[in-house]
Amino acid sequence: MTEMMVDDDGGDGKLSKCIVHLPRKWTSDNLRKFLDEQGIVHKSAKKKKGMVVGFVNFEDAEQLKTAVEGLEGKSIGSKNIKVSDVIPRSFENNAKPGVAVPQRESLNDEAEENSVSDGLKNECSDNSGSSTRARSARDVVTPLAHMSYVDQLVHKVNALMQMLKKLTRNARKACPSGVSLPDWVLKSKERGGLPCELEGIMESPLTDGYRNKCEFSVGYSLQGKPTVGFMLGNFREGVTAVEEPIDCPNVSRIACKYASIFQEFLQCSGLPIWNRFNNTGFWRQLTVREGRTNRKSSDTENSESSIAEVMLILQVCSVGVDSAIVTSEFERLVQAFVAGAAESTPSMPLTAVVVQDHQGISNAAPANAPLRLLPIPQPNNGATAESTKDGKEARIHDYISNLQFCISPTAFFQINTLAAEKLYSLAGDWAGLDQDTLLFDVCCGTGTIGLTLAHRVGMVIGIEMNASAVSDAQRNAEINGIRNCKFVCAKAEDVMGSLLKEYLHSLLQNLDQITNASQSHEETISNESEGAVAAKMLETENGTNNSPEINQEASGSSGTKEQVSECPEEKSSTSGPGSTPAQQFKKVVAIVDPPRMGLHPIVIKALRTHSHLRKLVYISCNPESLVANAIELCTPSPENNEKGKKDNRAWRNMSSAGLARHRVKSMPNSEPFHPVKAMAVDLFPHTPHCELVMLLER
Repeated sequence: MTEMMVDDDGGDGKLSKCIVHLPRKWTSDNLRKFLDEQGIVHKSAKKKKGMVVGFVNFEDAEQLKTAVEGLEGKSIGSKNIKVSDVIPRSFENNAKPGVAVPQRESLNDEAEENSVSDGLKNECSDNSGSSTRARSARDVVTPLAHMSYVDQLVHKVNALMQMLKKLTRNARKACPSGVSLPDWVLKSKERGGLPCELEGIMESPLTDGYRNKCEFSVGYSLQGKPTVGFMLGNFREGVTAVEEPIDCPNVSRIACKYASIFQEFLQCSGLPIWNRFNNTGFWRQLTVREGRTNRKSSDTENSESSIAEVMLILQVCSVGVDSAIVTSEFERLVQAFVAGAAESTPSMPLTAVVVQDHQGISNAAPANAPLRLLPIPQPNNGATAESTKDGKEARIHDYISNLQFCISPTAFFQINTLAAEKLYSLAGDWAGLDQDTLLFDVCCGTGTIGLTLAHRVGMVIGIEMNASAVSDAQRNAEINGIRNCKFVCAKAEDVMGSLLKEYLHSLLQNLDQITNASQSHEETISNESEGAVAAKMLETENGTNNSPEINQEASGSSGTKEQVSECPEEKSSTSGPGSTPAQQFKKVVAIVDPPRMGLHPIVIKALRTHSHLRKLVYISCNPESLVANAIELCTPSPENNEKGKKDNRAWRNMSSAGLARHRVKSMPNSEPFHPVKAMAVDLFPHTPHCELVMLLER
């Protein structure tokens, strides 16, 4: 199933063929060169880099027949290519005159041609043998929905056990020669190969309609109808068909309804849908974010009634399109959303409509993509709410553990709010927090973890690279009256090492000064006292508790700005003669919640090499990346540090675990962590995914 790349001079589906099993790295030039080498005469050939399919058009039936015979049995590398029929589906774009679209002179007479490749149907078939044509959005998005929830949990635990065994095997391989295997590896046989005990899985309080954020693709259905929903497969495999999110149990009725309103609007829109093959078009994606009212975790009945706020984010590409036409389309669309929300029974909330302008190939827009907040007309009096703010200022709110959180359009927030409460509570329990703890919240997002645990620690330092999320975190600390949190806007790999060094080193010096003052005021203070476990005294900047910025030099990373919420009040300490008021901590704990790719190697190195950090709680949405990171954190370092070969091209083809094993060889000599225990938390019912929490200590 694939949307065909149409030539500028048009193409006849009857004189076209789809070639499957082409190298991903090939472009159209590579395909044309291959055809010429095989003596295949053709009219045109197109191939998208990163995909395994290409399309060839021919002048006449005789040319096509000769080409098919010539390509029969040919192979590229280790794969035999397949030549499949193309089934064209033409439909009108219903475009309005005067709409300027890149690489298109007119939209009135142009028909979009889509195709279904017989060869690709077999390539994308599921385990049961049914072809992709028969699969639904429900099958793709919630593949475990056919199972009872109890069976889903068992399935996930079994899958996690197999994944965790990879950690043990790879740590054994990565252990340097001449260095004894760590005890946790030696004792893994007693646990069936597991690096630590897997203590089961926590159920999600809500199993249906739990997602508070849904990203709907804009494309065409198998029948060629403009559709807002989910893609039926992987674009790299040539799958671009989109199906409505009907019967997807993890999506709320409200999200489905807004997708339906947008889909209906697209039937008569004068702007084209994004074409993933030639990277042209306007409408790309609709994201629906929901904010819920405060309620008890046990209250899971009628979950839809708790949705109090909704933010709609429209992703478009406005390059080459007249701004007046764009503005007119936005006005009509907002009116359609308002009318649809009011007509729904019960009526649906609509808090903000934001436009994200993105020109990239993938819908995954960068954090700095322009955002525009659209005015929303009031349904009662017809007036339009004034909306001149930047789209980044748009906010909705949600609650975790009775704390209110502001959520901006692009900020990360756990998609299953009630299950997230369980997740954060578990992380806090395992971290062993108390008022003498300095907590590092790495990849903190909008500050949810640190803020929900702030009452259990002396100080929280959150690190997040998304500036909008940091702004939300600061706001969240303020509206909840939390004063012992500080947030740094930077990549964790850029500042983690300097922050740990600064805070630990500085207060160690402070504590030495206090201790040695009673012995000798002239004695040189040691900056590297061993065995002291403490963190830097956090001083109020410039004599105020509300400093918006800290000097960039303080982070130890040039070009990095620290954005700070209100600083904590100072504690008084009278440790001895000459002591000064200071906030002192007996232990430092880190909780990391990285994105799917895991922690950056520099962050891992910083966590590993700072000996005062004795406890680490790793929250992972991708167990495979956790395994890779844990290999580096928990494998003994070599006696002689080896520097990796930067020109080793073989690394490109290694698995994440294999790369981790090689990075261990260059890890500075340091005490490794060891896995203590792990537990899964199901934030994604009906899907194969879940969160995995692992406690690491040393």
